[in-house]
Amino acid sequence: MNIDSDKIAKLRELLSAPAQRIVIVTHTNPDGDAIGSSLAWKRVLESQGHTVTCLVPNRYPSFLEWMEGIGEVGIFKEDKEGVLAARVREAQIVFCLDFNQISRLENLSDVLMENTAAPRVLIDHHLNPPLEEYALAFSHPESCSTAFLVYKIIESYAGIDLIDTAMGEGLYVGMMTDTGNFSFSNLTPELYRSVAVLLEKGIDIPRINVSVYNSYSEGRVRLLGYSIYQKMGVIQHGTVAYIALKESELRRFDFQLGDSEGFVNYPLSIKSIRMSAMFLQTRKFIRVSLRSRGDVDVNLFARRYFNGGGHKNAAGGKSFTTVEQTVEYYKKCVAEFFAGEKKE
Repeated sequence: MNIDSDKIAKLRELLSAPAQRIVIVTHTNPDGDAIGSSLAWKRVLESQGHTVTCLVPNRYPSFLEWMEGIGEVGIFKEDKEGVLAARVREAQIVFCLDFNQISRLENLSDVLMENTAAPRVLIDHHLNPPLEEYALAFSHPESCSTAFLVYKIIESYAGIDLIDTAMGEGLYVGMMTDTGNFSFSNLTPELYRSVAVLLEKGIDIPRINVSVYNSYSEGRVRLLGYSIYQKMGVIQHGTVAYIALKESELRRFDFQLGDSEGFVNYPLSIKSIRMSAMFLQTRKFIRVSLRSRGDVDVNLFARRYFNGGGHKNAAGGKSFTTVEQTVEYYKKCVAEFFAGEKKE
Protein backbone atom coordinates (compact mmCIF):
# COMPACT_ATOMS: atom_id res chain seq x y z
CA MET A 1 0.00 0.00 0.00
CA ASN A 2 1.52 3.28 -1.13
CA ILE A 3 0.98 6.54 0.73
CA ASP A 4 0.90 9.57 -1.57
CA SER A 5 4.05 11.63 -0.97
CA ASP A 6 2.22 14.84 -1.88
CA LYS A 7 -0.31 14.14 0.88
CA ILE A 8 2.49 13.50 3.37
CA ALA A 9 3.98 16.85 2.36
CA LYS A 10 0.62 18.54 2.96
CA LEU A 11 0.34 16.79 6.32
CA ARG A 12 3.76 18.13 7.30
CA GLU A 13 2.63 21.61 6.25
CA LEU A 14 -0.54 21.37 8.36
CA LEU A 15 1.46 20.23 11.38
CA SER A 16 4.37 22.64 10.90
CA ALA A 17 2.98 25.37 13.17
CA PRO A 18 4.13 24.64 16.76
CA ALA A 19 1.92 23.60 19.68
CA GLN A 20 -1.40 23.40 17.87
CA ARG A 21 -4.65 22.34 19.53
CA ILE A 22 -5.68 19.12 17.79
CA VAL A 23 -8.70 16.88 18.21
CA ILE A 24 -8.89 13.25 17.08
CA VAL A 25 -12.41 11.83 16.69
CA THR A 26 -13.59 8.34 15.86
CA HIS A 27 -16.91 6.58 15.36
CA THR A 28 -19.87 5.74 17.61
CA ASN A 29 -19.43 2.45 19.51
CA PRO A 30 -15.65 2.61 19.09
CA ASP A 31 -13.94 -0.74 18.54
CA GLY A 32 -10.34 -1.90 18.77
CA ASP A 33 -9.34 -0.32 15.47
CA ALA A 34 -10.94 3.02 16.33
CA ILE A 35 -9.34 3.22 19.77
CA GLY A 36 -6.00 1.66 18.84
CA SER A 37 -5.40 3.87 15.82
CA SER A 38 -6.52 7.00 17.68
CA LEU A 39 -4.26 6.40 20.68
CA ALA A 40 -1.29 5.66 18.43
CA TRP A 41 -1.85 8.76 16.30
CA LYS A 42 -2.25 10.88 19.44
CA ARG A 43 1.21 9.82 20.59
CA VAL A 44 2.65 10.74 17.18
CA LEU A 45 1.16 14.23 17.32
CA GLU A 46 2.20 14.75 20.94
CA SER A 47 5.76 13.79 20.03
CA GLN A 48 5.68 16.77 17.65
CA GLY A 49 4.74 19.13 20.48
CA HIS A 50 0.99 19.44 19.84
CA THR A 51 -1.80 19.37 22.43
CA VAL A 52 -4.09 16.49 21.49
CA THR A 53 -7.52 15.37 22.66
CA CYS A 54 -8.98 12.00 21.63
CA LEU A 55 -12.78 11.97 21.51
CA VAL A 56 -15.34 9.21 21.11
CA PRO A 57 -19.12 9.77 20.83
CA ASN A 58 -19.90 7.13 23.48
CA ARG A 59 -18.03 4.76 25.77
CA TYR A 60 -15.60 2.16 24.46
CA PRO A 61 -15.88 -1.54 25.43
CA SER A 62 -14.41 -2.67 28.73
CA PHE A 63 -11.98 -5.11 27.09
CA LEU A 64 -9.96 -2.11 25.88
CA GLU A 65 -9.61 -0.46 29.29
CA TRP A 66 -6.10 -1.86 29.81
CA MET A 67 -4.62 0.20 26.96
CA GLU A 68 -2.12 2.91 27.87
CA GLY A 69 -3.62 6.38 27.55
CA ILE A 70 -7.24 5.26 27.31
CA GLY A 71 -8.11 7.07 30.53
CA GLU A 72 -7.47 10.34 28.70
CA VAL A 73 -9.98 9.57 25.93
CA GLY A 74 -12.92 11.97 26.18
CA ILE A 75 -16.41 10.45 26.03
CA PHE A 76 -18.61 13.10 24.43
CA LYS A 77 -21.88 11.59 25.66
CA GLU A 78 -20.67 12.09 29.24
CA ASP A 79 -19.52 15.69 28.69
CA LYS A 80 -21.93 17.29 31.16
CA GLU A 81 -19.87 20.45 31.66
CA GLY A 82 -19.21 21.12 27.98
CA VAL A 83 -15.43 20.84 28.35
CA LEU A 84 -15.03 18.48 25.41
CA ALA A 85 -17.38 20.51 23.23
CA ALA A 86 -15.20 23.56 23.90
CA ARG A 87 -12.09 21.66 22.81
CA VAL A 88 -13.76 20.74 19.52
CA ARG A 89 -14.79 24.35 18.90
CA GLU A 90 -11.27 25.59 19.70
CA ALA A 91 -9.40 22.91 17.73
CA GLN A 92 -7.02 24.10 15.04
CA ILE A 93 -6.97 20.72 13.25
CA VAL A 94 -9.45 17.83 13.45
CA PHE A 95 -8.39 14.29 12.55
CA CYS A 96 -11.20 11.85 11.67
CA LEU A 97 -10.10 8.23 12.13
CA ASP A 98 -11.84 4.98 11.16
CA PHE A 99 -15.02 6.60 9.80
CA ASN A 100 -15.83 9.05 7.02
CA GLN A 101 -19.38 10.32 7.58
CA ILE A 102 -19.29 13.21 10.07
CA SER A 103 -23.09 13.21 10.18
CA ARG A 104 -23.07 9.82 11.93
CA LEU A 105 -21.41 10.84 15.20
CA GLU A 106 -24.63 11.56 17.14
CA ASN A 107 -24.40 14.83 19.13
CA LEU A 108 -20.72 15.19 18.35
CA SER A 109 -21.56 15.80 14.67
CA ASP A 110 -23.19 19.18 15.31
CA VAL A 111 -20.27 20.49 17.35
CA LEU A 112 -17.78 19.35 14.71
CA MET A 113 -19.75 21.08 11.97
CA GLU A 114 -19.71 24.34 13.96
CA ASN A 115 -15.92 24.51 13.71
CA THR A 116 -15.52 25.64 10.11
CA ALA A 117 -12.03 27.10 10.65
CA ALA A 118 -10.16 23.91 11.50
CA PRO A 119 -9.08 21.78 8.52
CA ARG A 120 -10.32 18.20 8.76
CA VAL A 121 -7.98 15.33 7.94
CA LEU A 122 -9.41 11.90 7.14
CA ILE A 123 -7.53 8.68 7.94
CA ASP A 124 -9.85 5.80 7.09
CA HIS A 125 -10.33 2.53 5.19
CA HIS A 126 -14.09 2.55 4.60
CA LEU A 127 -15.69 2.85 1.17
CA ASN A 128 -17.28 5.91 -0.43
CA PRO A 129 -15.84 8.79 1.62
CA PRO A 130 -17.26 12.30 1.00
CA LEU A 131 -13.86 13.73 0.12
CA GLU A 132 -15.25 17.24 -0.27
CA GLU A 133 -15.65 17.41 3.52
CA TYR A 134 -11.90 17.08 4.14
CA ALA A 135 -8.91 19.34 3.57
CA LEU A 136 -6.74 16.22 3.34
CA ALA A 137 -7.81 12.59 3.00
CA PHE A 138 -5.84 9.38 3.47
CA SER A 139 -8.59 7.09 2.20
CA HIS A 140 -7.46 3.51 1.57
CA PRO A 141 -10.31 0.95 1.39
CA GLU A 142 -7.73 -1.68 0.47
CA SER A 143 -6.20 -1.42 3.94
CA CYS A 144 -7.14 -4.15 6.43
CA SER A 145 -7.59 -1.56 9.17
CA THR A 146 -7.19 2.11 9.99
CA ALA A 147 -4.40 1.11 12.38
CA PHE A 148 -2.37 -0.35 9.52
CA LEU A 149 -3.00 2.82 7.52
CA VAL A 150 -1.76 4.89 10.47
CA TYR A 151 1.33 2.68 10.61
CA LYS A 152 2.05 3.38 6.93
CA ILE A 153 1.53 7.12 7.45
CA ILE A 154 3.93 7.10 10.41
CA GLU A 155 6.45 5.23 8.26
CA SER A 156 6.27 7.93 5.57
CA TYR A 157 5.83 10.94 7.84
CA ALA A 158 8.37 10.35 10.59
CA GLY A 159 9.88 6.87 10.19
CA ILE A 160 9.34 3.77 12.30
CA ASP A 161 11.96 4.88 14.85
CA LEU A 162 9.22 7.08 16.29
CA ILE A 163 7.11 4.05 17.27
CA ASP A 164 7.38 3.10 20.93
CA THR A 165 5.85 0.13 22.76
CA ALA A 166 2.61 1.86 23.73
CA MET A 167 2.12 3.15 20.20
CA GLY A 168 2.87 -0.32 18.86
CA GLU A 169 0.24 -1.86 21.16
CA GLY A 170 -2.42 0.51 19.86
CA LEU A 171 -1.52 -0.23 16.26
CA TYR A 172 -1.49 -3.98 16.86
CA VAL A 173 -4.87 -3.96 18.64
CA GLY A 174 -6.37 -2.18 15.64
CA MET A 175 -4.84 -4.55 13.12
CA MET A 176 -5.69 -7.65 15.15
CA THR A 177 -9.32 -6.81 15.91
CA ASP A 178 -10.25 -5.53 12.45
CA THR A 179 -8.86 -8.63 10.77
CA GLY A 180 -10.51 -11.11 13.15
CA ASN A 181 -7.14 -11.97 14.66
CA PHE A 182 -5.59 -12.05 11.18
CA SER A 183 -8.16 -14.35 9.61
CA PHE A 184 -10.08 -12.00 7.27
CA SER A 185 -9.19 -10.55 3.89
CA ASN A 186 -6.54 -7.94 2.98
CA LEU A 187 -3.83 -9.89 4.77
CA THR A 188 -0.76 -8.80 2.86
CA PRO A 189 2.95 -9.51 3.32
CA GLU A 190 3.28 -5.80 4.08
CA LEU A 191 0.89 -6.18 7.03
CA TYR A 192 2.90 -9.03 8.54
CA ARG A 193 6.12 -7.08 8.08
CA SER A 194 4.56 -4.25 10.08
CA VAL A 195 3.67 -6.72 12.86
CA ALA A 196 7.30 -7.84 12.91
CA VAL A 197 8.33 -4.22 13.44
CA LEU A 198 5.85 -3.86 16.29
CA LEU A 199 7.28 -7.00 17.90
CA GLU A 200 10.72 -5.43 17.69
CA LYS A 201 9.26 -2.39 19.48
CA GLY A 202 8.43 -4.62 22.45
CA ILE A 203 4.74 -5.43 22.16
CA ASP A 204 3.62 -8.57 24.01
CA ILE A 205 1.24 -10.34 21.63
CA PRO A 206 0.09 -13.12 24.02
CA ARG A 207 -0.72 -10.52 26.69
CA ILE A 208 -2.63 -8.37 24.18
CA ASN A 209 -4.63 -11.38 22.98
CA VAL A 210 -5.57 -12.32 26.54
CA SER A 211 -6.48 -8.71 27.39
CA VAL A 212 -8.77 -8.33 24.38
CA TYR A 213 -10.26 -11.79 23.91
CA ASN A 214 -10.16 -13.41 27.37
CA SER A 215 -11.37 -10.66 29.68
CA TYR A 216 -15.14 -10.92 29.26
CA SER A 217 -17.77 -11.02 31.98
CA GLU A 218 -19.75 -14.16 32.81
CA GLY A 219 -22.84 -12.41 31.45
CA ARG A 220 -21.21 -11.87 28.09
CA VAL A 221 -20.26 -15.54 27.74
CA ARG A 222 -23.75 -16.68 28.72
CA LEU A 223 -25.27 -14.17 26.27
CA LEU A 224 -23.13 -15.65 23.49
CA GLY A 225 -24.38 -19.16 24.27
CA TYR A 226 -27.98 -17.96 24.40
CA SER A 227 -27.58 -16.06 21.11
CA ILE A 228 -26.31 -19.07 19.20
CA TYR A 229 -28.55 -21.75 20.75
CA GLN A 230 -31.81 -19.84 21.11
CA LYS A 231 -31.65 -16.87 18.74
CA MET A 232 -29.77 -17.89 15.62
CA GLY A 233 -31.91 -18.39 12.52
CA VAL A 234 -30.75 -19.97 9.27
CA ILE A 235 -32.48 -19.16 5.97
CA GLN A 236 -31.88 -19.14 2.21
CA HIS A 237 -31.35 -22.91 1.97
CA GLY A 238 -28.82 -22.90 4.81
CA THR A 239 -26.57 -20.17 3.38
CA VAL A 240 -27.64 -17.10 5.39
CA ALA A 241 -27.93 -16.66 9.16
CA TYR A 242 -29.07 -13.99 11.60
CA ILE A 243 -29.19 -13.34 15.33
CA ALA A 244 -31.72 -10.87 16.77
CA LEU A 245 -31.57 -9.66 20.36
CA LYS A 246 -34.12 -7.46 22.12
CA GLU A 247 -33.25 -4.94 24.80
CA SER A 248 -35.05 -7.07 27.42
CA GLU A 249 -32.89 -10.07 26.50
CA LEU A 250 -29.72 -8.02 26.80
CA ARG A 251 -30.74 -6.88 30.29
CA ARG A 252 -31.15 -10.53 31.35
CA PHE A 253 -27.40 -10.96 30.89
CA ASP A 254 -26.28 -7.62 32.40
CA PHE A 255 -25.28 -6.38 28.96
CA GLN A 256 -22.41 -3.89 28.79
CA LEU A 257 -21.27 -1.95 25.75
CA GLY A 258 -19.05 -4.20 23.63
CA ASP A 259 -20.46 -7.48 24.97
CA SER A 260 -21.91 -8.41 21.57
CA GLU A 261 -18.65 -7.66 19.74
CA GLY A 262 -17.92 -10.48 17.31
CA PHE A 263 -21.23 -12.32 17.76
CA VAL A 264 -22.14 -11.74 14.11
CA ASN A 265 -19.08 -13.73 13.02
CA TYR A 266 -20.00 -16.99 14.76
CA PRO A 267 -22.58 -18.21 12.20
CA LEU A 268 -19.88 -17.93 9.52
CA SER A 269 -18.10 -20.83 11.22
CA ILE A 270 -20.85 -23.03 9.74
CA LYS A 271 -19.53 -24.40 6.47
CA SER A 272 -22.55 -23.49 4.34
CA ILE A 273 -23.13 -19.94 5.66
CA ARG A 274 -22.11 -17.17 3.29
CA MET A 275 -23.70 -14.21 5.07
CA SER A 276 -24.56 -13.40 8.68
CA ALA A 277 -26.52 -10.57 10.32
CA MET A 278 -26.82 -9.34 13.89
CA PHE A 279 -29.79 -7.22 15.03
CA LEU A 280 -29.26 -5.50 18.36
CA GLN A 281 -32.09 -3.43 19.81
CA THR A 282 -31.19 -0.11 21.44
CA ARG A 283 -33.48 2.58 22.84
CA LYS A 284 -33.58 4.56 19.59
CA PHE A 285 -33.11 2.00 16.82
CA ILE A 286 -31.95 -1.49 15.92
CA ARG A 287 -28.25 -1.72 15.11
CA VAL A 288 -27.60 -3.94 12.09
CA SER A 289 -24.23 -5.69 11.68
CA LEU A 290 -23.48 -7.70 8.56
CA ARG A 291 -20.63 -10.08 7.75
CA SER A 292 -19.94 -12.35 4.78
CA ARG A 293 -17.30 -14.39 3.07
CA GLY A 294 -16.31 -14.80 -0.52
CA ASP A 295 -18.06 -12.68 -3.10
CA VAL A 296 -21.13 -11.76 -1.03
CA ASP A 297 -21.03 -7.95 -0.88
CA VAL A 298 -22.62 -6.86 2.40
CA ASN A 299 -21.56 -3.27 1.79
CA LEU A 300 -23.93 -3.27 -1.18
CA PHE A 301 -26.59 -5.06 0.87
CA ALA A 302 -26.31 -2.53 3.73
CA ARG A 303 -26.47 0.46 1.39
CA ARG A 304 -29.42 -0.93 -0.53
CA TYR A 305 -31.61 -2.09 2.37
CA PHE A 306 -30.44 -0.54 5.66
CA ASN A 307 -29.12 2.92 4.75
CA GLY A 308 -25.66 1.83 5.81
CA GLY A 309 -22.39 0.68 4.34
CA GLY A 310 -18.88 -0.43 5.17
CA HIS A 311 -16.67 -3.02 3.49
CA LYS A 312 -17.41 -5.82 1.07
CA ASN A 313 -17.35 -8.47 3.82
CA ALA A 314 -18.20 -6.31 6.85
CA ALA A 315 -20.85 -3.61 6.95
CA GLY A 316 -23.65 -2.20 9.05
CA GLY A 317 -26.76 -0.09 9.12
CA LYS A 318 -29.86 0.78 11.16
CA SER A 319 -33.52 -0.19 11.37
CA PHE A 320 -36.21 1.96 12.96
CA THR A 321 -38.96 -0.67 13.24
CA THR A 322 -39.45 -3.50 15.73
CA VAL A 323 -37.12 -6.48 15.99
CA GLU A 324 -39.77 -8.75 14.51
CA GLN A 325 -40.41 -6.41 11.58
CA THR A 326 -36.68 -6.00 11.00
CA VAL A 327 -36.15 -9.77 10.83
CA GLU A 328 -39.05 -10.21 8.38
CA TYR A 329 -37.74 -7.35 6.25
CA TYR A 330 -34.25 -8.90 6.30
CA LYS A 331 -35.63 -12.23 5.08
CA LYS A 332 -37.37 -10.54 2.14
CA CYS A 333 -34.26 -8.53 1.32
CA VAL A 334 -32.08 -11.64 1.41
CA ALA A 335 -34.38 -13.47 -1.01
CA GLU A 336 -34.37 -10.49 -3.38
CA PHE A 337 -30.62 -9.92 -3.07
CA PHE A 338 -29.62 -13.51 -3.79
CA ALA A 339 -32.20 -13.83 -6.59
CA GLY A 340 -30.49 -10.86 -8.24
CA GLU A 341 -27.12 -12.53 -7.69
CA LYS A 342 -28.31 -15.60 -9.60
CA LYS A 343 -29.53 -13.47 -12.52
CA GLU A 344 -26.14 -11.78 -12.75
